[in-house]
Amino acid sequence: MLPCLLALDTSTDALAVALCTPEGRWHLNEAGGPLASTRLIPALASLLQQAGIGWSQLQAIAYGQGPGAFTGLRTACAVAQGLAFAHGTPLLPIDSLQIVAEDARAQAPADDPVTNLWVAMDARMDEVYAAAYRHVAGPLADWHMAEPPRLWTLPALADAWLAQPPAAVAGSACSAFGQRLPFGAARQWPGTTHRAEALLRLAEAAWHQGRGLPAAEALPLYLRDKVAQTTAERLQAKSVAAAP
Repeated sequence: MLPCLLALDTSTDALAVALCTPEGRWHLNEAGGPLASTRLIPALASLLQQAGIGWSQLQAIAYGQGPGAFTGLRTACAVAQGLAFAHGTPLLPIDSLQIVAEDARAQAPADDPVTNLWVAMDARMDEVYAAAYRHVAGPLADWHMAEPPRLWTLPALADAWLAQPPAAVAGSACSAFGQRLPFGAARQWPGTTHRAEALLRLAEAAWHQGRGLPAAEALPLYLRDKVAQTTAERLQAKSVAAAP
């Protein structure tokens, strides 16, 4: 029987929320960014209303813990913690890069599945949030971490991929940096297609693996202390990007 789980993620420019109960599954993908802080609670409430359940019936709440946009991570964690404290619900932190990996797995043809995958997301300022994962076949979205999430400079990630070329890469860095990263012959999935669905599958896996935490122990995963460039740094980055 399906558990009763609510899942939310605002780590990117997209807002993804999802709900599963023994009666079914509900998903919502829409624009996030600056809108996420005002849309998140109404979106979650709408899913519960569609399912005909209340907050107290949730067995756990999953949230995208990062890495990702600073404000988005704070929004998701704060909302998840607030709901968890109010209703005594455990939290399931979900690796936000793993959401991209799980979505890429769903995009891959059934006769040519993806099992070893790098996720590389544009982190702005000529940097990339990246990690490597290995999928284990089974009924759950079971991903093992081969390289933990890190904030990479483009040259550092390029060197890593030249030393050991990736078989597959998913994430916004594929389109954001193009020839500036050595993708080689790697299969690529630049964008997600069903982010909320991927998030919910990971939430179910986390629930079955017993990874629930008390609200006080659930934190966002920040990989960058500096969240903005100076004017001089922005001009330098534009000059580098424009160079032949």
